[in-house]
Amino acid sequence: MPFGPAYRPDPRLTELGPDFYDPVEPADFPQTILRHRNDRAAATIGLETLTDAEWIAHLGCFQPLPQNLPQPLAMRYHGHQFRVYNPDLGDGRGFSFAQMREAGTDRLLELGTKGSGQTPWSRGGDGRLTLKGAVREALATAMLEALGVPTSRTLSLIETGEALTRGDEPSPTRSAVIVRLSHSHIRFGAFQRHAFHQRADLIGRLVDHVVETYYPELAGAEDRAVALFDAVVARSARLVARWMAAGFVHGVLNTDNMNINGESFDYGPYRFLPRNDPNFIAAYFDETGLYSFGRQAEAVFWNLQQLGGCLTLVTAQEGLVEALNTFSARYREALTAAMLMRLGLLPRGAEEDVDFVNTAFRALAEGGELLRWEPFFFDWFCGALSQERALAGPRAELYGGPVFMEFRERLGGYTPERPQRLEAAYFAAAEPEELLYDQIEALWAPITECDDWSAFEAKLSAIERARTAWAYA
Repeated sequence: MPFGPAYRPDPRLTELGPDFYDPVEPADFPQTILRHRNDRAAATIGLETLTDAEWIAHLGCFQPLPQNLPQPLAMRYHGHQFRVYNPDLGDGRGFSFAQMREAGTDRLLELGTKGSGQTPWSRGGDGRLTLKGAVREALATAMLEALGVPTSRTLSLIETGEALTRGDEPSPTRSAVIVRLSHSHIRFGAFQRHAFHQRADLIGRLVDHVVETYYPELAGAEDRAVALFDAVVARSARLVARWMAAGFVHGVLNTDNMNINGESFDYGPYRFLPRNDPNFIAAYFDETGLYSFGRQAEAVFWNLQQLGGCLTLVTAQEGLVEALNTFSARYREALTAAMLMRLGLLPRGAEEDVDFVNTAFRALAEGGELLRWEPFFFDWFCGALSQERALAGPRAELYGGPVFMEFRERLGGYTPERPQRLEAAYFAAAEPEELLYDQIEALWAPITECDDWSAFEAKLSAIERARTAWAYA
């Protein structure tokens, strides 16, 4: 068998029953050109030993994996899109393809696609994905993983040989299919769909499935729905805190783009901050700034409210409200922890840490046009141990001035966490790896102009070096 010893299939989705998904057929693509395979991620599920031909057969043509789901499943869900309810959603250009256990953690992981063809939920769309969209997602997931954000991973990127017409980029444009490796693709919108149809029985079944499959520690809870909601609130608070520390703007924080595991996925018009700006938006169509950088926590809280509302069909409201009301405190705590993590520092105490993080945010803001987001964390990683490096680097004049005096003073009181990380060659460079909009466009240009993938591959390699240097948990 061509699979590695880590391949442990464990298909669980069919336990939910046909009210939750539709079996579908993948598209028959005119070409399947392998452009990227993530062998590091594949090794965690035993797929790294596949030849390129076998890889394409399973992750481009979607021949079923052994002892796994016999057919792709397009999940059913609803959702609020920019806070307008849409009952016509569902997996319109993707499906769940396989489930297996992760080596080392025993987590259940899932292979989900984007660009794999039409489903009953395509709403007149072609079910395809542009090659540029696939490239952007592969870069986003690599960068977010490097920066310590819980995220899906882009396992595979295959060009599919079709010319697509799109209104928001030059057309015709090239097509692709990607495979994501995620903890789960069960979205808030799955609960919303059954709440919309007043199917308390199906919401109860979904709660039981999620608890038993993803939160087994909650199986003995007196009220599973409340216990699950409380856990999802905690994980969602941690997720948005990690986004903020990474300077990441998701762009489309609709309820169908949030899942029950607190894992980021489905990257459309995302952006990484050039500089600290709470009003920065990722999507050109976000005309009111609903999902701007500084409003992401508010957006996630609103989405949690909608999920909680669905669960009132199976449990009393009081416990759900109590869990929801913990979000703000959990978010503040998670943001403090995330900022200390990014700076490579051990915590000192709740009140002191909050004051320090507030000082760091003020320094980022006061740095203005002179200070990009990512270099701040790069320059000051491991605190005072990096002061000489920071004060000799490209931003030395800014750091040596009065704007950074308070930050430097407070920084001196913190102990570095795993300071040996500074020995990585990555920190000897003048600048860190970033993934700004113009950089992505520059990576795309040689692909579209002369099919040159070398810059894309080099960028992924550089991000991987950054990931191993940061070594975030």
